[in-house]
Amino acid sequence: MRDLQLDMAEIPQDIAFECPRCGAEVSERLYGPCQECSEALRSSIVGVRDESAVAPEFEPKMNVTPNAVALKDD
Repeated sequence: MRDLQLDMAEIPQDIAFECPRCGAEVSERLYGPCQECSEALRSSIVGVRDESAVAPEFEPKMNVTPNAVALKDD
C-alpha cells in the first residue's frame, strides 16, 4: 500500500481558476466562489441580525396538576 503522507511544500498556496459563480479569474487556496461571491452568498443566507429578532424569554407552560401524593401532609 502506498504511503499517502503529503509534504506541505508540494501543495500550492494559491491556484488560479475561474469563479464558478461570476466567471472572474481568481487566485485562491481552495476551489469555489471568489471572496466577493462568498460574502454575497453569506449575507443573502444569514441576513442582517437586529434586536427585534431576539426570542422572548422562555416560560414553561404550567398545565400539570400535582397528584395526591405530592399534596399529602405528614
